[in-house]
Amino acid sequence: MDVGRRSLMRHAVTAALLLSAPAVGCTARGNGASEDGRGAGDRTQSPPSTPARKPDRTGPVLVVKIDNVAPARPQTGLDTADLVYAEQVEGGLSRLLAVYATKLPPVIGPVRSAREADLELLRQFDRPVLAFSGAQRRLLPLIDTAPLSAETPERRPDAYFRAAGRAAPHNLYLRPGRLLAAAPGADALPTGFRYGPAPAGGRARTSHTVDYPAARFTFTWSARRHGWQVAMDGKPAVTADGTPLMPATVVVQHVRVRRSDLHDALGNPTPYTETVGSGPAQVLRDGRIYEVTWKRERATDGTEFTAADGTPVNFARGQVWVILTGR
Repeated sequence: MDVGRRSLMRHAVTAALLLSAPAVGCTARGNGASEDGRGAGDRTQSPPSTPARKPDRTGPVLVVKIDNVAPARPQTGLDTADLVYAEQVEGGLSRLLAVYATKLPPVIGPVRSAREADLELLRQFDRPVLAFSGAQRRLLPLIDTAPLSAETPERRPDAYFRAAGRAAPHNLYLRPGRLLAAAPGADALPTGFRYGPAPAGGRARTSHTVDYPAARFTFTWSARRHGWQVAMDGKPAVTADGTPLMPATVVVQHVRVRRSDLHDALGNPTPYTETVGSGPAQVLRDGRIYEVTWKRERATDGTEFTAADGTPVNFARGQVWVILTGR
């Protein structure tokens, strides 16, 4: 598809979403059906390579919890995110947490609920704005006291709408311009990330797959587009306007995933993904894979990635995906 036709399609999709029903059937604090998509409710750019430090911040990043079961795809606005985290949720499925620092798209979604582990992960940012559809009742007080701005449809109904043509709960969308006047800029991204030339070594790799109990991510290198084509559950991932999801860097971060004390409406325990600590990881960039070590000493720190000799590992300039997976 040529650039002109793709641009027209992008504007058409965005316009269709913006013209969808503006009223939000808010369920931010309700007890709906399962969070795994089996029910009808909803329960709940690149800076130069420099030493990791706390930069001067120009404002908060926008963080959006994005639905990632099959009925929620294709998503909208995901290609504009600077950083995308994938995490395991109930039933072994996946959910995405997208971070926007350098650009805000007109529409993002579908938006879904937050998880307990998000609070630890988000401490690395300076009072981020978190957009989500709700949370488990016992988690809501923790979110209210966390160092972030929690923005649900209940609190900001003007910023959300239900899109026609999609079944609930996979039809809740965000107008990010209603929450932030402007994107804060690249300095608001995690301080542990470094961008620059590729590290020495590594092995050639054209494809890499990460399996969750009930979800799968595959990243296939495209030399022509200089990025990793994302496939989810065996299907190429594109946005609602047909744009392929193509991060420049993919990080597979091996972490401890344990049970939390929370569960969904069907009794499935909520996994808790621990992102403070250290462990092995793989960095995919430029058609190569690098075995590295990740380290995050405190929740307020960014995650640092180093080679075997302790040298910091640079990421390629562009979008970064971090797949948080159990050891």
